[in-house]
Amino acid sequence: MTESYQLRTEKLTISFGGLVAVNEINFSLSPGEIVGIIGPNGAGKTTLINLLAGLYYPTSGRVIFNDEDISTRPAHERARLGIGRTFQLIHPLEDLSLIENVMNGFLFAQGMSLRHARDAAAEVCILLGLSDLDRPVSRLNILETKQMEIAKALATAPKVLFLDEIMAGLNSTETLTVIDTVKRIASEQGLGVGVVEHVMGVIRQLTERVVVLDGGRIIAAGPYAEISRDPQVVSAYLGEAHDAED
Repeated sequence: MTESYQLRTEKLTISFGGLVAVNEINFSLSPGEIVGIIGPNGAGKTTLINLLAGLYYPTSGRVIFNDEDISTRPAHERARLGIGRTFQLIHPLEDLSLIENVMNGFLFAQGMSLRHARDAAAEVCILLGLSDLDRPVSRLNILETKQMEIAKALATAPKVLFLDEIMAGLNSTETLTVIDTVKRIASEQGLGVGVVEHVMGVIRQLTERVVVLDGGRIIAAGPYAEISRDPQVVSAYLGEAHDAED
């Protein structure tokens, strides 16, 4: 029996001038699965997410979502289909409150009325452990800002969700809070989650499967226990990452 993937790619490739940033990647993500995406800086991790989310279109290859080729669908259409993501650089709407930032997804991605969007945003914020929802975003600490970013992504009703270095800047206690939250969301909502992360402790605790990129190619894939012993992975990345973690 062939395994069913909600999101997959076939030889996904993008070139910028003479640079091949993502090179014939076959990637897959199933409902409820949490997959780590790791590799050195410049390996193509964020570029891969941008290709999946529709910020970039592939030079060749395909993106398949629920058995439909969406390779040329723009980002807003993919968001409505159910591909959600966060960004490395966070740019909240500074003039709006916490709950108003989250409401935007319900208003524009789901077309809810203002009242229903506020109720739905409050529910998602509570799910993420957020309170005092009418605060301006300037009063949020770093953990609350990260939780708000996940809440904003959830407001678009994703079926798959990509978290691009969402743990960056968090201390160990805050990181554990986000790990528990992501696990709970994936389990309770059946989301497929792709996690780009540099801290290998997070990858070890959070993910079921890891994809390792280097130079735009997948050089290894499998459970963390396996890829962490792969000589090619250690040489390309994990030696450096383990040193940083220690």
